[in-house]
Parts: sequence; structure tokens; C-alpha cells
Amino acid sequence: MNILVVEDEVKVAAFIAKGLEEQLHHVTVAYDGNMGCKLGLENDHDLIILDIALPYVNGVDVCKTIRQVKKDVPILMLSALDSLRNKVDGLEAGADDYLTKPFHFEELLARIKAITRRREMILPGTIYKVDDLEMDCFRKTVSRNGKIILLSAKEFTLLEVLMANKERVLSRVHIAEKVWGISFNRGTNLIDVYINYLRAKIDKGQPKQLIHTVIGMGYIIKD
Repeated sequence: MNILVVEDEVKVAAFIAKGLEEQLHHVTVAYDGNMGCKLGLENDHDLIILDIALPYVNGVDVCKTIRQVKKDVPILMLSALDSLRNKVDGLEAGADDYLTKPFHFEELLARIKAITRRREMILPGTIYKVDDLEMDCFRKTVSRNGKIILLSAKEFTLLEVLMANKERVLSRVHIAEKVWGISFNRGTNLIDVYINYLRAKIDKGQPKQLIHTVIGMGYIIKD
């Protein structure tokens, strides 16, 4: 894969680049937000690994800028900030996953494989329907009763997992593995937070609720 690493700590950047190159990936390194944004927009990458605390432009803003132009490039965010709010901010900016420092290189590889696997599972021509809710995976659009609903990248992925498993109760562990990767911290309430985000955008004000909680088991979307 062609991977862009945006990391201002020289030793950390070298550690990541060396490990990825040993896995036969081609790695480009940027040491500040301006250069990371420039390289991310001007070149084609299979993955962007992006630190948050960067000189000039922080990683969250870099992520937002790149995501406006490149909807599909996988972005893995790195940060020493591990609060729920920080993770939500990173994912809302368009990141596909969020890994906190310090980390083991094996975990970084696992996250990369999980992101790649999820991307490969998407069938571009697929259209999912649940009652009057429709998702077009090619156009990356969601609508209910003909009205477009704007979702963040992570909200879209979560809804896709739910709709692809229509009428099936999905446990939090299953959702964590499919949406955030196998190493997701199941002790947080991030899944519940994102379910609430979806409900606010999809079910709020509607006569029929589509997303349901099954107490003690998980979540289900159904007609």
C-alpha cells in the first residue's frame, strides 16, 4: 500500500515508517499539518496515518480538509489524547479509526488490516432499504422518505452495518469489531454515543422508529 504518515515526532514517525516498510508498504512522511494536508490532497494514498497534535494545522482540521475532497481514503488517527470527547472529535472529522499513544506496532497493523477489510467488504453498487430509509453505497448518500440525511463517515459505516444486517440483533462486540476494528475498547460507551447520533438524525421527529435497543443484547434496525 501507498501510505502517508503525518507525525511531527521524528522518532515516532521513523518507528512507524520503518515497521510499515518492512511490511513492504511504500511510506511518505510529513512532519506538520500544512505539508500533511498538501500531500494528502495532491497525491493518491491507500491509507493516511494522522497525528492530532501537529504544528501549524492540527490533525482534526487536516482530516476535515482531506475528507471534503477525498471521501474514500482510509484515515487512521493517532493521539495521546484518549478521552471519549477526543475520540468522538476525531471520528466526527472523518477518521475511520482512532488509536491512542503509546501503542504496540502489532496493534497498528491490526487496525490497518481491519480498516482495509472493512473497505473491501463494501460493494459500491449496493443499495440498502429499511422502510422509507435508503442507503446508496456508491453515492455515499442516505435518505429517508426522499429527504437527504447528512452523516459523518463513522455514522455512515455504523448505519451500513445495521442496514446490512436488517432484522438482526447486533451485539456491541459485533458492532465494535465491524465499525471500529478488532482492538476497539469495549469498555467505553462510544457505540451508544454513535447510536444516539444516528437516532437523532434518522428517527427524531419520524412517526416510526427504525433503530431499536434490545436490552442486554444490543441494537437492531427493522421495518
